Amino acid sequence: MAEIENLSPSILTREDGATIAYHRRRGRGPGVVFLGGFMSDMSGTKALALDRFCESRGQAFVRFDYFGHGRSSGAFADATVSRWRDDALAVLDTLTDGPQIVVGSSFGGWIMLLLAAARPQRVKALIGIAAAPDATEDLMWAQFPPEVRQRIERDGAAAIPSAYSEQGYLITRRLIEDGRKHLLMRSAIAFDGPVRLLHGMCDNDVPWQRSLALAERLAAADVRITLVKDGDHRLSRDADLGLLMRTLGALLD
Repeated sequence: MAEIENLSPSILTREDGATIAYHRRRGRGPGVVFLGGFMSDMSGTKALALDRFCESRGQAFVRFDYFGHGRSSGAFADATVSRWRDDALAVLDTLTDGPQIVVGSSFGGWIMLLLAAARPQRVKALIGIAAAPDATEDLMWAQFPPEVRQRIERDGAAAIPSAYSEQGYLITRRLIEDGRKHLLMRSAIAFDGPVRLLHGMCDNDVPWQRSLALAERLAAADVRITLVKDGDHRLSRDADLGLLMRTLGALLD
């Protein structure tokens, strides 16, 4: 794992000069693209495990950091769902060839669905890990106490405590308002390729029922949900990673 982590990332420069840090493993198709979660980066446990798995199969694989994350440029406070979707599109369009299987973790599950909507001919299948579509509206704004919502509206941002960050998450009014342009769970979702949804039933961040609701909205007939009774939000234990690799391997085969 250390060898993978210590590699210097390659850089993709966007039209506005912003840079996306990424690692690309060339190989056979269909390729695999990993979309990380909110305030996570491409050196996380699942990203590296997928990298090793794809290397073992000779499979093409890309992982990257969104704007304001990890080793990419930009301030997190300036980021939006639109920006992260466009980063994912730039990676798909520039760094991959042919059909792709997109794996989205948590917030990345939302970006995964937006990517599939924008490039239906390129996205072959989806794997959601505690997928969180519409997270800014349903899992943030709707859950915030009134005083936090008032602070965001008045000051433009508020720091929200998080078990994953000592500094908490800075949630901006811009992020919330932009997220409303990309809400998917209010209507049918047109993607019709295979979809696999993995979710821990001890997830304290994204309720596992969210995957059931997503399955109902997907047009696809080939949708399977796997619930891990003792699984948490991250699903990063060895057994969880094994489930993820078996799920991906079955789609690749």
